Amino acid sequence: MSNYPRTLLEFQHRFPDESSCLHHLEHVRWPAGFECPSCGNVGDPWRLRARPRVLECRQCGNQASLTAGTIMHRTQLPLTIWFWAAYLVTTQTPGMSALQFQRQLGIKRYETAFLILHKLRMAMVRPERDRIGSKWPVEVDETFVGGTTQGEGRGRHHKTLVVGMVEVMPRKKALGPDPNLTTGQSPQHQGGHGRSFIAGRLRLQVVPNRKQETLEPILVTNVQKKAEVRTDGWTGYDNLHGLGYKHIAVPIRGDQAKTDQHLPMIHIVFGNLDAWLLGTHHGVSSAHLQGYLNEFVFRFNRRFWPMVGFESVLKIAVQVESPTVQNFYKAARESKDST
Repeated sequence: MSNYPRTLLEFQHRFPDESSCLHHLEHVRWPAGFECPSCGNVGDPWRLRARPRVLECRQCGNQASLTAGTIMHRTQLPLTIWFWAAYLVTTQTPGMSALQFQRQLGIKRYETAFLILHKLRMAMVRPERDRIGSKWPVEVDETFVGGTTQGEGRGRHHKTLVVGMVEVMPRKKALGPDPNLTTGQSPQHQGGHGRSFIAGRLRLQVVPNRKQETLEPILVTNVQKKAEVRTDGWTGYDNLHGLGYKHIAVPIRGDQAKTDQHLPMIHIVFGNLDAWLLGTHHGVSSAHLQGYLNEFVFRFNRRFWPMVGFESVLKIAVQVESPTVQNFYKAARESKDST
């Protein structure tokens, strides 16, 4: 965790040009040395001066692109753009909108900046990530995300349903110091609204409805069996005990006092999520909402080590292949239709 830039100046010093980015990406992708995808030989490859992104196996002569099979697959943009995007979007607390990114990096088209950030969001979910709740209780609830709709009749809206799951851990078990304070500063406030506990790891997922057959598979995928799971009295959670969880349900029925007592942390998370979506992005499309949720969760779970996100996203990026532009928008349309 010590091999990552901690400041903008250090980042600029370490990655000043395309060559430095190529060298670092090669090391991230093949930390033990280049491994030929054709014959499996591990060793230093031939490097083509005319095609710096292409490596040639010394044993079989197969040529492999450094970005093939990654989120940067077939990109025509300089790697310096991708590296700056990864660093800025992962290390800045409020993240970065596509418009801000376009302006700061001098990208000609907004759509290009938009796609770069969304491809990086695909690399913010670690394959085979651990399930939460192995040590601490987990609060689970749902919320609607999106703006109000006017002029379409009472009760109609275009909001998107999101289920959230967050660990609740004692403050003394915090994984690190307050990331918003520099060394030597003392906090002037208590997080978690002054409570004796804080949020641990978080999961957020767009869902089409609140039915039991929808909610149960999501919990099983994200929450460790035998964990203590706290919910409201919604019937969609009635069978959690039968699935192997220690289920504690309290009917809330809109009572704010009961909410603050039984499910305080997940509602603080929902409030922070709404503020971020409106403050940084001024609202987002339901078709792309899951990508933004991935980004929010990625930074939230690394908030005690905010600068490690850059290296983390690169390590995932070399394992995740980017969809084509057509498939990206097709998947977004299908996601919107399903909700």
